[in-house]
Amino acid sequence: MALYQEYLDVQGDFLNYEDFYKNFKVKRPSGFNFAFDVVDRLAKDKPDALALLWCNTRGDEKRITFKEMSALANRAANALREQGIGKGDRVMLILKRHHEFWPCVLALHKLGAVGVPATHLLTKKDVVYRVKHANIKGVVCTSESGIAEQIEAALPEIPQLALRVLVRAERSGWLSYENLMDAAPDAFEPDLPIACDDDPLLLYFTSGTTGMPKMVVHNHWYPLAHIVTAVYWQQVEPAGLHLTISETGWAKSVWGKLYGQWLSECAVFAYDFDRFAAGEILERIERYRITSFCAPPTMYRFILQEDFSRYDLSSLRHLSVAGEPLSPDIYETILQRTGLTMREAFGQTELVVLLGTFPWVKPNPGSMGKPSPLFDVDLIADDGSSCAAGVPGEIVVRTHHGAPAGMFLGYDNDPEMTAGVWSDGIYHTGDLAWKDEWGYYWYMSRKDDVIKSSGYRIGPFEVESALAEHPAVLESAITGVPDPMRGQAVKATIRLKPGWERSDALKKELQDHVKKVTAPYKYPRIIEFVDELPKTISGKIRRVELRESNK
Repeated sequence: MALYQEYLDVQGDFLNYEDFYKNFKVKRPSGFNFAFDVVDRLAKDKPDALALLWCNTRGDEKRITFKEMSALANRAANALREQGIGKGDRVMLILKRHHEFWPCVLALHKLGAVGVPATHLLTKKDVVYRVKHANIKGVVCTSESGIAEQIEAALPEIPQLALRVLVRAERSGWLSYENLMDAAPDAFEPDLPIACDDDPLLLYFTSGTTGMPKMVVHNHWYPLAHIVTAVYWQQVEPAGLHLTISETGWAKSVWGKLYGQWLSECAVFAYDFDRFAAGEILERIERYRITSFCAPPTMYRFILQEDFSRYDLSSLRHLSVAGEPLSPDIYETILQRTGLTMREAFGQTELVVLLGTFPWVKPNPGSMGKPSPLFDVDLIADDGSSCAAGVPGEIVVRTHHGAPAGMFLGYDNDPEMTAGVWSDGIYHTGDLAWKDEWGYYWYMSRKDDVIKSSGYRIGPFEVESALAEHPAVLESAITGVPDPMRGQAVKATIRLKPGWERSDALKKELQDHVKKVTAPYKYPRIIEFVDELPKTISGKIRRVELRESNK
């Protein structure tokens, strides 16, 4: 029996989706701390089982068992405590895909400190904003990608950043991670009481597509909610090897590289790279016999450009996809080439998997699937009433009976912002969708992005998905522009693939293409070709900038 089953009210297999949705419940035991109760437990019960298999583009490789991971986490906890880090302190982790991330985040769990994962793409301005607003006391940072220089440039404005630890290099003004670890003992005695339950565990800055990033705080029960993520969506296997394509600075990383996987006793595969190369990913799937794989649709699209006959992908048993809506053409092509269905899911940094294509749910290409049993999901209209099948509405979570496991605690030190999305027992995701008569949810857009044209409500994804099927389109963004007759007209801002020339004839061809693929009223009446689209640090398109330029 895998460890995760001890944290469920119902043991054994579920008969169907209805049984799963009705009867699946996660226990929230008092005193729960993932580092002690899961990692240390596995280190004792299965010391030689593989926890992490790491490699990089240079051919370096590292295999870490649960016993070794527990000892590394203890040493990191001792080292950080010696430098003044304790319960409640916030420590930023900027570690790319380095194997050092795992001992460090577990060490913070043991100390009761709050981990603040962040990307190496931050600029000086980003660093100042995060350190000031989250009151960050320390940082453990990669020596690569120039992020240490950005932090140093920010130091005059952030005196509260008292601790700076650098990984894989020595540098003036920084402590060496390797030297700290060499001096630290393997045994760790926690300060009592240990952090657990509703104490803060992680703080994530959201992407901020319409404003500055928000600070999302999760508690120590959050890892247990990822049983749904790993077991019932990604379908990882005990003694398997799971790869999620995500840098450790994003919430998606702990979705696919830590909590649910280890609760399932599945090893995590980490490939340390700077630039995504589809061929390299396929080669490593073959070499290391990866059993389950998760990536955003864009990366699957790049993977499809490769010659699959060059790789033995027979070890793969499960494919999952998230991060942006999945277009049916990718689904069908992957199915043809691998024989595997892709299982889509939808969630937010504030939550875990909210909607998903679970084992008993037949994949419906382009659909996000059905509600997770963790959440009371609904679609509501502007007046707050529930939407009937086929009627667009906002995806919400009803929490009148209390916040479930996996629900964030709120936005850090911002009760007003928290109340703006979560009040009167309803959490507003800000995302629009519609539900079909079989209970499948279909994504439309962010609520702020919906276009109202001639009485129609048009979601950007519907048009972007249609454009993506044309061979000339690399990526696109759909926005509304003022129109005296229609209220708004649909505008497409398009980045072309190499080799295609901008022309009025191509604009007409793209318009006709959209009319054929989707409802004719959704076609873009205005098309603009650009070299680049404005994006957030996490790569999400900032339609707010495009809307401003449309005025």
